[in-house]
Amino acid sequence: MIRFRKAVLMIHGFAGGTYDHELLANYLELNRNLDVYCFTLPGHDVKTRKKAKEEAWMKESERQLKYLIDHGYKTIYLIGHSMGGVIASYLATKYKEVKRLVLAAPAFSHLASSEEGGLLNATLKGPSIIKTYSGSEFLSRIRKLPITAIPEFIHLIKKYQDIPHKIDIPIMLIHGDLDQIVPFSSSEKTYHKIPTTKKIFIEVKGYYHDLFKGKKANILCKEIERFLTTWSFKIKEERKQL
Repeated sequence: MIRFRKAVLMIHGFAGGTYDHELLANYLELNRNLDVYCFTLPGHDVKTRKKAKEEAWMKESERQLKYLIDHGYKTIYLIGHSMGGVIASYLATKYKEVKRLVLAAPAFSHLASSEEGGLLNATLKGPSIIKTYSGSEFLSRIRKLPITAIPEFIHLIKKYQDIPHKIDIPIMLIHGDLDQIVPFSSSEKTYHKIPTTKKIFIEVKGYYHDLFKGKKANILCKEIERFLTTWSFKIKEERKQL
């Protein structure tokens, strides 16, 4: 019965989609004790493009979580990538049913933030960022959202930047050391803000923002599954490199 099963809810990032964590979702779905759920944030498809707003992103994410709770899930694990990590962090502090949290390159800081040099620095880094994606993929991501979505994203990050201080459940952070969209320092700072000692920080050497693609993707999937299925009392503070 559902009340004895565990749900995994995955939240993608800004200008992203469920395809960014498809490999992880499929991998976790093979675990017969985990029911995996994914969804697309408002504004990230043609039909909802005009709804690319902070409030809509938060409301839909919360609606998806409450849907699982209303259907009997007592144990829910949240996995958030980039902006999705910020949203997942907020929900984890609000709902007692959320028992564990995985943040992949959480965007508590971003390329255009003041501590990273602001818009000028973001502009200067533009060409090198494009190199991390194929030209067509980069353009398709940028064109997916209206220009008005950018200040919505920045406001969301600013609004919830102190949420890590309130996280008291087991948490895993994963970040590529070559990430040029969400700087590695975002996870570094977040890790130190989180008060719980049940936290794991994985630095992925030679990786950019797309964590679930490439040669180390399957290893990351295994690390996440291990974290989600390990008894809580066995989770200790740990930092490692892959």
